[in-house]
Amino acid sequence: MTNNVIGVLLEDSALSLEELARACAVEPDWVVQRVQTGVLLHGGPPPVQATGWRFTSIDLARARHLREIESVFDANAELAALVVDLSEEVARLRRRLHVLGVE
Repeated sequence: MTNNVIGVLLEDSALSLEELARACAVEPDWVVQRVQTGVLLHGGPPPVQATGWRFTSIDLARARHLREIESVFDANAELAALVVDLSEEVARLRRRLHVLGVE
């Protein structure tokens, strides 16, 4: 896939399955597998049919991070999801410490 979507997705916008796949330079099946295993699709369980899925900027960032971890470290989807979860938690805790004035 050569047509990558680069930019910032606003929260009130949403990407389709095909648009998210293109933005991440992966096949739509890659996205479907991650949604079905519960590691992708912010905001709750997806509709039964993939054609109804809409992805936010949070999903886009997470999908790109998952793809990067899988690719760079040759990790399986579950390990990549664990790494992304831990990275997101560390970032959340750092933001919280910053708000509290502790660094």
